[in-house]
Amino acid sequence: MKNTFKTLLIFSLLSVGKTAFSQDTIATQNLKEVVVSSGRIDVPLSENSRTLVIIGKAEIKNAAATNLADLLQSVAGVDVRRRGAGGQQADLYIRGGSFDQTLLLIDGIKVDDPQTGHHTLNMALPIELIERIEIVKGPSARIFGQNAFTGAINIVTKKSLDGTGSARLSVGSFNQFQGAFTSQFTQDNSDQIVHFSRNSSQGYRYNTDFKNNNFFSKSTFNKDHQAIVLMGTFMDRSFGANGFYATPSAVDQYERTQASLVSVQTVFASKDWVVTPSVYWKRNQDLYIYIRNNPGVYRNLHLSNKLGGALMARNFNALGTSGFGLEVAQVSIRSNNLGNRDRFQANGFVEHRFSFFEDQLDVTPGVALNYFSDFKFHAFPGIDIGYRFNNDFKTYANFGYTYRIPTYTDLFYADRTSIGNEDLDPEQALSWELGAAYVRNDFAAQAAFFRRDTDNLIDYVKFDEAALWEAQNFAALATSGVEINMTQKFTLSGLDQTLSMGYTYIDDAIKDTQVPFSRYAINSLKHQLTANTQIRLASHWPMSLSYRYLERTNGISYQVLDAALRYETPKITWSLVGNNILDAQFSETNLVPAPGANVLFSMTYQY
Repeated sequence: MKNTFKTLLIFSLLSVGKTAFSQDTIATQNLKEVVVSSGRIDVPLSENSRTLVIIGKAEIKNAAATNLADLLQSVAGVDVRRRGAGGQQADLYIRGGSFDQTLLLIDGIKVDDPQTGHHTLNMALPIELIERIEIVKGPSARIFGQNAFTGAINIVTKKSLDGTGSARLSVGSFNQFQGAFTSQFTQDNSDQIVHFSRNSSQGYRYNTDFKNNNFFSKSTFNKDHQAIVLMGTFMDRSFGANGFYATPSAVDQYERTQASLVSVQTVFASKDWVVTPSVYWKRNQDLYIYIRNNPGVYRNLHLSNKLGGALMARNFNALGTSGFGLEVAQVSIRSNNLGNRDRFQANGFVEHRFSFFEDQLDVTPGVALNYFSDFKFHAFPGIDIGYRFNNDFKTYANFGYTYRIPTYTDLFYADRTSIGNEDLDPEQALSWELGAAYVRNDFAAQAAFFRRDTDNLIDYVKFDEAALWEAQNFAALATSGVEINMTQKFTLSGLDQTLSMGYTYIDDAIKDTQVPFSRYAINSLKHQLTANTQIRLASHWPMSLSYRYLERTNGISYQVLDAALRYETPKITWSLVGNNILDAQFSETNLVPAPGANVLFSMTYQY
């Protein structure tokens, strides 16, 4: 049945006459007509046939969060499992998938790491640099390629600042200290944004101290003609990792990571075409020490590089909008544990959006063709279908094959508690989703039922508690779920207010085997309820509340409440952000206890 479905989808794509490249970039926003790229074809949010979430600039600014990991916690269907305070190390999951099955992009540039998905959020930009966050849920391999197994998150950086710049100082619990400087320089025919920030803390328990340095620049040259955007970021994190990895009793671990990205992009546009070429270099360095003050006992050093280029475009024609593109990359890793490895990879795609019955019905078939020098060719077709009953109400469905190849950690890693497996096969899944969306004035609601049937699921498992964790294609997994989101915007006493709620239910059913111990895959959020409020107590007093109820498949449940209160003047903003103010006791991963109630007080000066 699966092979038949795949063959039919590929055939339908090959029969499309006119095709063209498309791009990852996404245009601007309001509640009803945010323009997003569910694939490589840009369409308004109200016309999209996928489940999408947009976190906008105002929401980010007023959120009860001080970093990206904490901010994403407020989104139903997204599970961020954190170790330590301040998002020092965090793993990103969507709809019950693993951290290796979620893709992160910055301005459309993929920042996946071949070593392990643990490093995905090493590229988490400071939130003052983020214009908006676009979350695509469901099968996305056809759209983005490798690693977008359960979804993808695109961080869109700011093109300009509010004013010419800002300086921020923050102090808080656990002896936290943060300093940040962001500035914009405008010259003839060019703009530059530069940012530096440093975050440090003595830690909320033994050996959880950290120091972070973040550098970012974004320059737009020749902006009055053929604009060229050069972006660069470098993030240096060092932290005590008490119980973060290995066993919870490994209290003296230490890690230092360095993540960087350099990219150059431009856009060629005409009446019928938009073509976007880009080149980029992504680097990650990871130093791990088992006993912090005695590196000779056990030490790992990994250095990965990814050098790539992409050409994406879209074409507007009599049949609708066509898209196709090609991305190639050379990947390497140099490691005392994983060895020296090199991989060439290529990803090509084609899709077309058809519209029928005066745009009431839209159909977008597409297929991605991928090549990896160590895993050969794979084809992953999919299709999105939407039907609009009226201006307010739309139903949609999407079907697609999705995949991920094993990371180098899956294949080759070995330590005192874990061992890789060179014979692993890629994970594959058939995913589908049925949904409905209603948007009218300032009210929006969306509901979706989704299912993902995974073959060759990769996880670290063991059959005896005393055994080593070993990477295995250990099972077939059926993941089913329901997701509901609602947002209401209103005005009270002339002040803008926003209320939103989300709920996700996930059921994981393992087929073909019974594994008593699983490190990552089988601990989804069975129930996840989020409620977020952004209100204004007075014109200069924005306030935010973020509540989460979470129950995992192991039966453990907990509640978390975050809050933020700000006072705004034309030049200075004072803010007080409280996290876990109910002082809940819980662990998100590896039995690492979450920090208790904590606060961060900040002063931001805009000039």
